[in-house]
Amino acid sequence: MINPKYPLTDLHRHLDGNIRTSTIWQLAEEFSIPLEQKNLEELIDATQIKVKTTDLLAFLQKMELGVSVLASEQACYRVAYENVEDAKRAGLTYVELRFSPVFMAKAHNLPIEQVVDAVIAGCKAGSQALGIPVNLIGILSRSYGEASCYQELHALLRAKDAIVALDLAGDEKGFPAIRFKEHFQMARDAGWNITVHAGEADGAESIKQAIDVLGATRIGHGVAARDDVRLMDFMANQGISIECCLTSNFQTGACTNIAAHPIQTFIDKGIKVTLNTDDPGVSAIEIADEYKLAREVVGLSSKQLNQIQMNGLEVAFIADNMKTELLDLYR
Repeated sequence: MINPKYPLTDLHRHLDGNIRTSTIWQLAEEFSIPLEQKNLEELIDATQIKVKTTDLLAFLQKMELGVSVLASEQACYRVAYENVEDAKRAGLTYVELRFSPVFMAKAHNLPIEQVVDAVIAGCKAGSQALGIPVNLIGILSRSYGEASCYQELHALLRAKDAIVALDLAGDEKGFPAIRFKEHFQMARDAGWNITVHAGEADGAESIKQAIDVLGATRIGHGVAARDDVRLMDFMANQGISIECCLTSNFQTGACTNIAAHPIQTFIDKGIKVTLNTDDPGVSAIEIADEYKLAREVVGLSSKQLNQIQMNGLEVAFIADNMKTELLDLYR
């Protein structure tokens, strides 16, 4: 499955989709936030997906309970730090954690800037204490509209040197990428990389918009690319990679059969793909589970899985000298 001789990354991992159930329970008690669930077991059932949901929006609804207890800056810091602990425990060489400050702030009307600062501080402290390199990706939650995304963008830009990329997530079909062209122009002007959720809940055109309009060099999920041969060829030729999330794609309905997931097609087309967890807390998985699925259910070979591990470091949003340093750990 996972080869210990190669670096292991998780590049599409939502910090706000990986809040420990025990932490949700404890924060609810700390802030006297009432929960419908009577014990930890019921809370696990409410926050984790056991099989699948009806669609992406139903999947995203599962994340709401986790952020509902983020009633202070310190709570956001704790969740960020624990995400780094979880990444270390999973055996990751390097991790990129993405988060939406508006999504994390909205339940208790926290200042968005405070959420950004808390997440940065928590991840930095965790990275230093545990010795795992961590980079942050800011998310614009498209579901709240353009105006909210401008507020979110400005809050993230305040700390632009602590963030390596910008992402667009949420209701892909209802809020197409074209509506956020100016937001992402500002992000590129700030020197950020671009990765965009596309082809998960909408078609290949959504992926084209993410690339042509927003400037994405990585595509989150990208399942719908399978329907457009010219698009796949373009992505391969231009080095635009796909952040594959097998379990999540099944749970959201983006792919109804994991065995038929287009990751094999993408590999055959020459697209650089990576394996990622998406929302490990919601999906109740870790990165090892994704590699196991890729081998045992999809049928990828050991050679292909080794290449996927190498792809993770190759397309990571880090400087070349850092990539070399991480590779040296395995030589």
